[in-house]
Parts: sequence; structure tokens; C-alpha cells
Amino acid sequence: MDRDHSNDLIARVQDAMQRRAPLQIIGGDSKAFYGRPAQGEPLHVGAHRGILNYEPTELVITARAGTPLADIERLLAEHGQMLPCEPPRFGATATLGGMVATNLSGPRRPYAGAVRDGVLGVTLINGAGERLRFGGEVMKNVAGYDVSRLQCGALGTLGVLLDVSLKVLPTPATELTLQRECTAEGALVTMNEWAGRAYPLSAAAFDGDQLYIRFSGSASAVNAARKKFGGDEASEGNEFWSKLREHRHGFFSGDAPLWRVSVAPASPVLALAGKNFLDWGGAQRWYRGDMTADDVRRVARTAGGHAQLFRGGDRTCAFTPLGEGLIALHRRVKQAMDPHGIFNPGRLYAEL
Repeated sequence: MDRDHSNDLIARVQDAMQRRAPLQIIGGDSKAFYGRPAQGEPLHVGAHRGILNYEPTELVITARAGTPLADIERLLAEHGQMLPCEPPRFGATATLGGMVATNLSGPRRPYAGAVRDGVLGVTLINGAGERLRFGGEVMKNVAGYDVSRLQCGALGTLGVLLDVSLKVLPTPATELTLQRECTAEGALVTMNEWAGRAYPLSAAAFDGDQLYIRFSGSASAVNAARKKFGGDEASEGNEFWSKLREHRHGFFSGDAPLWRVSVAPASPVLALAGKNFLDWGGAQRWYRGDMTADDVRRVARTAGGHAQLFRGGDRTCAFTPLGEGLIALHRRVKQAMDPHGIFNPGRLYAEL
């Protein structure tokens, strides 16, 4: 049921501010595993839900932060549209606010943009208990910090999201997934070659045995790509990408820590001893194994990238430690948005 709980949420934040009491922001709780352990009194925002504005002809939707992602995607599908970044839910309770707070995107991300690329504006409660609106429902340039997009990946440390305006896209007329057997080295070469060609590539991944390539667009463009690429049509193409997006693929099962390593797509196969999965055309490398955090991050750093402990293991070191300059910048932004440090303290970094 659609409900506006903004006044109640503002009152809770104002009370917490006066008491200097930390708040743990909770939406659908589907991504509670992500980031460092949460602290503070629970502030439930999942009941603050509902579509506020949707203009299919304008390719824009605005909804309250507690709105289930499933509801938004269902409404968009009815009008032949979709969220470009193909965000994972990791559970039926996933919300719009959680999507923005984590900035997690699915297989389409390198070809259609990240969550932050689709965010046009937000309304939020800052650390002073004020309701503020940033951005709008059209793309525009802003001076200084783009506060709307700063919320993407901030894990709620910069404010309590009330509503979000997003850019949406038409659903492709045709989609086709092809697969062929190859090595990891061969998969990286092929994925990078095809990323530079004029074909409607929308996903590329390698599961250790098979290379999967998805094309999305007009029937003629997809058919042309199919003839050029070769390989076999995947019998469960859509299901493969869904399993990858939601981490239901067999690779993600087990108790070993799951790492997400971000590197340049053309980086060679990394020396990570364990199970590896290549996603995002080679730019996102999933790793499961028993290597230490220092060793995983050393391998990523040697390749010019960085590593994040995504699930399992010691969550206190989930994100790559930042240098003094970047931490100082984070502190300044945090001070401006949440001067008393009440929002999700320590969820992103211990210093914040």
C-alpha cells in the first residue's frame, strides 16, 4: 500500500540528532550483508513507498525510497520500459532506496550505465532533520557536488532517502544470448574485441567454461551480430543472466568469502587461487577462495584495480582502505550532510 511516512521519518531523525543517537537505516533488508556491520537504532523506511510520478513518454519515473524494486520493474514492463542498469534485488523485499544506497548494477552495466547514471534527483532528510530536494526530473548540469548521485553507493551515510527520480529506457525489441566454449584468456580477448565493434552488445561473461554474449536491439541488428559471432544459442539465455544478476548461479554457492575485483576489461587473467567468474566484459571479476584480504587486494592493485569483500569473511575490512586525501574528502562531505554523524556510522568506512 502506498504511504507517505516522510513526516514521521523527519521527526525520528530530529529526535536522534538532539540525542546524538546513531541510526541504522533499514529498507527491505535484502542487502544487509553488504558493507561493514550496521550500528545504531533501527530506522525503518520500507513503509514509505509508492509511485509519485511516471511519464512513459518522458522516460522518467519518481518513486518513494521504500517502493519495492519488483513493483517498479513490473510497472515499467507494462509500458515496454526498464531500468537501464539491470539492478540486482537479492530478495523479494529489495527497495528503490537500497538500489541507490548500494549502487549495485547487473550485467548490462558496462553498456547501459550504472545506477548513478540513471539518477536524476532525490529528496532526502539530512543530518539536521531537514527535507531537501536535489536535482530534478530532467538531466542537467550542476555546480559543485552532484548531491543526488553522491547518494549512490553511500550506504545511507549521507542522508535518509525519501524519493528518487530515475531515467528509464525502452525494453529492447529483441534479445539473444550466444555461448561458446573457450579459455579465460580467450574469453577476455573476445569480450574486449566485441566491445569495440558496432554491434548491440548488452552483456558479456565467462563462467569458467563457457563464454556468454548477449545482444539486445532491433531484430536486424541482433541477427547481424549472431551471424558474425557464431557460437550456439543459449537455451536459457534470460535465465543465465538472471541467475548471474541475483547470484543464484552455481558459482556463488558455498561458504568461501566472495570478492568483487574491479579492473580494466583488458587486464590479463588474475592470479587468484580459487574459483573465478568474469563479468561486465572483463571489468568485474568475481572470486571465491581462501586467499587473505591483503593478498587479494595486492593482486587487484598490481592489475591497476581494487578489490571489495562482497559477502562473507571479515566485514570490517569490506572496502579497500582509502588514502588520507580521499578520506579527508569523504569526511568533508559527511560533515556537510550529516554533521553529527548519526546516519549509518561505520557502514562504509570506520572513519565515517
